[in-house]
Amino acid sequence: MRSLLFLLPIGLLGVAPASAAPCVPVWINGWASSQMLPTGDNVLPPGTLGGNSLRQIVRSSIDGRRLRVRLSNLAGTRPLRISGASIARALGAKGGAIEGGSLMRLRFDGRADVILPAGGDYLSDPVDMPVKAFGNLAVSILYAEEPSAQTSHPGSRATSYVLPGDHLNDPAMEGAKTFERWQTLAAVEVERCGPAKLVVALGDSITDGRGSTTDGNDRWTDVLAARLQADPKRRHIAVVNQGIGGNRLLNDGLGPSALARLDRDVLAQPGVTSLIVLEGVNDLGTATREAPISEAEHVRLVERVIGAYRQIIARAHAHGIKVIGATILPYGSNDYYHPDARNEADRQAVNAWIRAPGHFDAVVDFDKVTRDPAQPDRLLPAYDMGDGLHPSPAGYRAMAEAIPLGLFD
Repeated sequence: MRSLLFLLPIGLLGVAPASAAPCVPVWINGWASSQMLPTGDNVLPPGTLGGNSLRQIVRSSIDGRRLRVRLSNLAGTRPLRISGASIARALGAKGGAIEGGSLMRLRFDGRADVILPAGGDYLSDPVDMPVKAFGNLAVSILYAEEPSAQTSHPGSRATSYVLPGDHLNDPAMEGAKTFERWQTLAAVEVERCGPAKLVVALGDSITDGRGSTTDGNDRWTDVLAARLQADPKRRHIAVVNQGIGGNRLLNDGLGPSALARLDRDVLAQPGVTSLIVLEGVNDLGTATREAPISEAEHVRLVERVIGAYRQIIARAHAHGIKVIGATILPYGSNDYYHPDARNEADRQAVNAWIRAPGHFDAVVDFDKVTRDPAQPDRLLPAYDMGDGLHPSPAGYRAMAEAIPLGLFD
């Protein structure tokens, strides 16, 4: 009988086979862009979108098993009718061609079409499309009508493709007109088996990537995301870029101020656990660009910039978000702002507050990384795109490589 027992199947002995841990699904933003009302040259000509198909190439900073797309009519004064949308794997970061057999039509509450409310966003239904980190995705939107006001991210540093009529299933978008904007597309959210964390970068054109390579994905946030994905212990951490060119802490510029958009662009992002704040150079620069200001006004400006940081920290902490302060880069040779010694003193005062313990939860010293040791009020020439304000791709890489990855654990 003893020998017979050894021949019995394990299941008959009451021993359960090992089973995989159950999946706890978590939604997190894999990609996002700050939406705004464009002005001036950033506005597309009338008729660009109505009745046309727009294909935009984006990529998630993290992998997952399903995804959904968030469309936005933030700037619209009337509801916006979308006739349909699709998503596919793109063959590359540049060009509108898609991988054969990968295209899926998006649905909204089970329907192909959707009406985006004025001032609001709308999530698509989830689609079973496994996503790899940094795999290029082509999101196509067919507009039933021209938006009442364009909802856009002008500083995409990425090419978008538009053709008349329905091209949601088009394999290549040949003959499309192109422009460098993101329109109506606010986010691609990724579902993962938890845990997952999200780092949001809130900033101006330096975070948005002015001076980076069009379709090159070499902003400092892109390099940071690549570093996280290269570390097996941190592949559950995503990064999204919520920079806007010309952005300020205190006043609206080319888009809403950082304080005005904090709730939407940071606090409401699914999965956010850490925030990097790189804002303030435009507040300092615009204050004296057209005319000098008094000593008292300089003092008050620094106080107000610091006050804005305090507001961001307090509001983020209320949501359990770690807040990392980034020092303001030097801009002493910039012709647009033409700063003098007093402007530099303002920057130094603000950076001293950022570095001081007890304010931010952690600090990334981008000033130290990018400045010229021989002229500390200026960017290192190797890191300067040429305007004395914005880094080159090499500068953006140096910024990202200076961020300790342990900050996000």
